[in-house]
Amino acid sequence: MNPIRSMADLETAKARGLSKLVPATTRIAVGMGTCGIGNGADLLFAALEKAAAKAAAKNGMAPVLKKVGCFGFCAAEPLLTLAVPGKPVLLFTKADAKDAAAFVEAASDPKALERLAKKADGKIETWDFRTSVLRFGEGFPEVRPWNQIPFFEGQEKVVLRDAGIIDPEDVEEYLGAGGYGALAKAILSMKPAEVILEVDRAGLRGRGGAGFPTARKWKMMADRPGPEKWVVCNADEGDPGAYMNRNEIESDPHALVEGMILGAYAMGANKGFVYVRAEYPLAVDRLRKALDDARSLGLLGKNILGSDFSFDLEIVMGAGAFVCGEETALTASAEGKAGRPVPRPPFPAEKGFRGLPTNINNVETWCNVPAIVSKGGAWFAGIGLPKSTGTKVFSLVGKVNNTGLVELPLGTKLEKMIYGMGGGAGMNKAIRAVQSGGPSGGCIPADKFDATIDYESLASIGAIMGSGGMVVMDQDNCMVDVARYFVSFTAAESCGKCTPCREGLSQMLRILTDVSKGQATYADLDELERLARTVKDSALCGLGQTAANPVLTTLKYFREEYERHIRDQRCDAGTCEALFSALCENSCPMHMNIPGYLALLKEGRLEDAYELTLRDNPLPGTIGRICHFHCSMRCRRETLDDPVQQGEIHRYLADTIRKMGREQAVWKRLAEEKAKPTGKKVAIIGSGPAGLAAAFYLVRLGHEVTIYEDKDKAGGILRYGIPSYRLPKDELDHELQLFSKLGIKFVFRTKVGRDIALADLAKKSDAVLVCVGAEGDKSLAIPGEDLQGVHPGYEFLDLFAAKKAPKTGRRILVIGGGNVAIDAARTLYRLDKDVTVAYRRTRADMPANRAEIEGAEEEGIRFRFMLSPQEILGDEKGRVRAVRFEIMKAGPIDRSGRPTPVSTGHFEDIPCDDVIVAVGENVDSGDFVKDGIKAAKDGRI
Repeated sequence: MNPIRSMADLETAKARGLSKLVPATTRIAVGMGTCGIGNGADLLFAALEKAAAKAAAKNGMAPVLKKVGCFGFCAAEPLLTLAVPGKPVLLFTKADAKDAAAFVEAASDPKALERLAKKADGKIETWDFRTSVLRFGEGFPEVRPWNQIPFFEGQEKVVLRDAGIIDPEDVEEYLGAGGYGALAKAILSMKPAEVILEVDRAGLRGRGGAGFPTARKWKMMADRPGPEKWVVCNADEGDPGAYMNRNEIESDPHALVEGMILGAYAMGANKGFVYVRAEYPLAVDRLRKALDDARSLGLLGKNILGSDFSFDLEIVMGAGAFVCGEETALTASAEGKAGRPVPRPPFPAEKGFRGLPTNINNVETWCNVPAIVSKGGAWFAGIGLPKSTGTKVFSLVGKVNNTGLVELPLGTKLEKMIYGMGGGAGMNKAIRAVQSGGPSGGCIPADKFDATIDYESLASIGAIMGSGGMVVMDQDNCMVDVARYFVSFTAAESCGKCTPCREGLSQMLRILTDVSKGQATYADLDELERLARTVKDSALCGLGQTAANPVLTTLKYFREEYERHIRDQRCDAGTCEALFSALCENSCPMHMNIPGYLALLKEGRLEDAYELTLRDNPLPGTIGRICHFHCSMRCRRETLDDPVQQGEIHRYLADTIRKMGREQAVWKRLAEEKAKPTGKKVAIIGSGPAGLAAAFYLVRLGHEVTIYEDKDKAGGILRYGIPSYRLPKDELDHELQLFSKLGIKFVFRTKVGRDIALADLAKKSDAVLVCVGAEGDKSLAIPGEDLQGVHPGYEFLDLFAAKKAPKTGRRILVIGGGNVAIDAARTLYRLDKDVTVAYRRTRADMPANRAEIEGAEEEGIRFRFMLSPQEILGDEKGRVRAVRFEIMKAGPIDRSGRPTPVSTGHFEDIPCDDVIVAVGENVDSGDFVKDGIKAAKDGRI
């Protein structure tokens, strides 16, 4: 390559690069970053080479094959792009080596190309490199633009402008994309101070975490006199789960080099180095080649572009100490010393590497500079917010469907990134929090996801931007364990130079470990918070000053979880090993000893297995028929085939022991082992599952228990809310005999607040438990709910169980997607009704038991999805005749992990004779509130 000494030389080199980016023959490119290679991109590329060789031997035609950087969508690697001259670039995710022949065939066969285009995930018609714009072509109308793929929708590629498009090892392709044009502009037509002024106008802040104004650091450095000054790139990326800088170097090393040369020109520096982790071999190799190529072109070294400005760069590989991300520790490490921070001032701009003026910025900050110089500071300032301008690259990892590198304008809401680009947590999972800013960041709860991503907003909720790590957590993550993990990391990585960090972090870790083992006290939590604030206020460097953030934020937003570890010795997430025996047992609301009775069952000891089951669940035959089976959601067996169906085992044990005539003996043993009478009286209001379970445990502890029920029989929802086809009432009646044998008393047809005052009940009892359940039906809050023929779902099931259900017409429309809706639909179907269920989301989003939905479909019940009720229409007699729905479409993922129903503006009327409204239940605690009992907004006491 000939050296570039003028603008004419640069344009000539750019033309050569453009001919590679838009070749005369088809170009197939594979994302070959570390993540892509780890997912099989190297195997895909090898298969493409074989297929291309065969095609060349057969017809003399073969596509150009290129290795490019990572396009960012790591969850969908390997990524492949196919560019046919005059056509848009087609983007394929999860490309497979077995399809290599099809990709190569499409390069020369228009029909094969049309077939393949139907499988493309997106297309690129025009690409903005920020330093230039490239138009590939038009066509494939059936393929969506790349930025309408949910992961990319809303992203703004500035730092990642070249990543995944150009070959990072081909400097001519970088030149073809407009690379080094900003350098030529600056050196040939701008003074150094003017470059700093553009950076100042841009409002660029350091992307390494602190967010210090870049232009201010540059001006401080520029004002320092001296024959030798250094610029340094901090590529010591050590945050767990963060890989932005690695990808930026692997995919676009020349953007970093150009940014550093521009910075050196602006600040009057003549030497520089990139401090990069030795664990990044691919990044180091590509960066080394980029430096060699830049030197051969005269863009590094003496008299750059024929000017009197000289500057050169080298690479310094670090050993991977996290503390070396702090700039004074970094320069010490680069000098061969121990990487330990030193107090400031003097600042590195005054006395840095080898005692010389030094400016340090991270990879992303440097990569922004060429775009700013090329397009102007005002353009960059127009992106994002006034105080947080531009974009930021985030490493989105953890419990989301779409992981990868997300570059978005600062000011974007967290929920847009996590639920929109990240796609939420998926089926049966709910996102709880996100750790922003790496191990020194803060833990942000899901109810704060409406916060914008910018320096000030994140700081206001206790987090930091950091270098850009975003670790998403769901209900399987314990917040105590999260804080313990990050503190253990920072404690291990601390240099130990200052006492607050050295001693404070170790003591914080000790307390967190005690909490995770259930060995802490409430006083320990106060001590933990005091320690965290002390370390935050007095540590020497940024590592210690921010290491307390995970503790402070989890204590602030998830304190109840800490207290539950202490008070209940329970870790709901099932990660603190000392506090649970098995994931299935931990997820079960009754915390049944599942491994225990399975082991007994395996040995053929049915009676022992039944007794062990009964000790945790006094209604095994009943609950085994209708449980929602939380244990199945955490069953280890699912990693092999299907989760173990515990409900079927409970039912088997109960039915078998009953047939064997052995249950009376087990019941007798439970009755005989009751504790001695305590003389305490407990009144329980409600005989549903909660009331019965409480009575079962309390009576065995020796208390005198009386259950008050306003209906004729015990059971609550088990009897009056669940149809007999799911739960035969003779099974319930049979198992309820155990409660009488244990000495539990029942008072029926007595409603507390009507037949007996709560105050009177409290006077004659030592304790009163309110276990009334959620039997109130939620309203649709739309016109027409007062028409004849509109029935609340739970109320209808209740009346049906009591043989008092109202008569209905032939055509029944059930609105809702939960168990009440399905139970009502299947009940009415058994009465020979024509039943349709309407739900405002998709089938996959229905909260009802899967087995019940499938059963309803098999019976012939119709389902209509994505319909939102707007009005119930009546006839002239005041009776329902139809329901008007708005047809919805799937929108962004919401906090429940499901697509948000979005309005389409189209409506449909569905005729019906009766409507069952089953859109949820609430607690009716009005009578208790009148008696002075406090209740939450949702009615819970």
